[in-house]
Amino acid sequence: MYRPAGRNAKSICPLELRAGIVNGYGTPRAARHGAFVIAHLPASTAEALFQELGAMPPSRSTLARLPRTLSASWEAHRADWEAALQAQETVPAEATTLAISVDGVMAPLKPAEAERAARAAKRRAPGKQASGPTGYREVGCGTLTWYDGTGERLQTVQYARRPEHEKGTLGEQLHAEAQAILRVRPDLRRVYLADGAETNWELLAEVERAVGGNPLESVPSVDFYQAWEHLKGGCDAIWGESTPRGHAEFARLRVLLKEAEDGAERIIQTFNYHRGRASGSRRKRIGAALTSFRNQRGRMHYAAYQRQHLPIGSGVVEAACKTLVTQRLKGSGMAWTMAGGQTILTLRSLLQSGRWGQAWPLLAADFRPPVVIPDDNTEVPLLLAA
Repeated sequence: MYRPAGRNAKSICPLELRAGIVNGYGTPRAARHGAFVIAHLPASTAEALFQELGAMPPSRSTLARLPRTLSASWEAHRADWEAALQAQETVPAEATTLAISVDGVMAPLKPAEAERAARAAKRRAPGKQASGPTGYREVGCGTLTWYDGTGERLQTVQYARRPEHEKGTLGEQLHAEAQAILRVRPDLRRVYLADGAETNWELLAEVERAVGGNPLESVPSVDFYQAWEHLKGGCDAIWGESTPRGHAEFARLRVLLKEAEDGAERIIQTFNYHRGRASGSRRKRIGAALTSFRNQRGRMHYAAYQRQHLPIGSGVVEAACKTLVTQRLKGSGMAWTMAGGQTILTLRSLLQSGRWGQAWPLLAADFRPPVVIPDDNTEVPLLLAA
């Protein structure tokens, strides 16, 4: 063990550096096990699990610090390490379609002090309201999914990022991933799937521009099940929410939307006709449904999508929102800092994308710097660690 001259100087142990000890107490294997467990369970439950197993007894505070340390290393090398993982990825031979999706989910994240003050000022402004419930912010989630020629899902890569302006980092991750996939398989057809939020479509448009592929091989598709909800709202406004006529018309129009070549246009005509004969709140509700169909009509060619065995629902990214974020960050009484929440999201993204085995060696190597111990007669510091 070596220590620079002076009081309270930090000691350095070459053995620990060569072994890759994490946080000064965890071997690489112990750190890997701890990170795996804390990615799935709260610190208190993880502590109890290790005590029950009887192998090693880390405290909850030790387990809580571990992902922060690992995430700091990951963020420092994120772009390079993600590129290394992408280079190892193989595309299933039977894949014919690459679907790229984005969505968001609210989570209990504490903003930084400056942002907290800005949101408080916005709430105080006349006629202004900060979006989302107090103490909650939107986590951005993105997925890239391969489908075969029959429309069966083959494999999915998942990302989740804490709130950022225009989901900047998430967009970078999606287009870097898409470019890496398309370099290997430029023949894959690209499908962009999202709900009707225009911010999501702006991000997907940036991904498409970055990919720069053949525009004829790119298909935008708004989530069919959100279109289904807007259709239900319009039918309820026209014929009544619980009436036999309302149920029958909704069933008829839902089939029309999904199977007719001009389904969206015919629904627009129907809603437009009934809005002209309605008044008051009914007219407003019909108008809201009509507007949503008009805005998304170019992304609602569901009959053509199904004929080509392309996905029409964004269930994959919605599932990612639940499994990456909700199941771990939204437990009873939980509240996270922005940085703390991202530490868990990073680990869970790697695990759920099937990349944990390839990612851990990159992390572990970052805690194992090269060590040189000079000869005793050399007038240089006793230990050089890069």
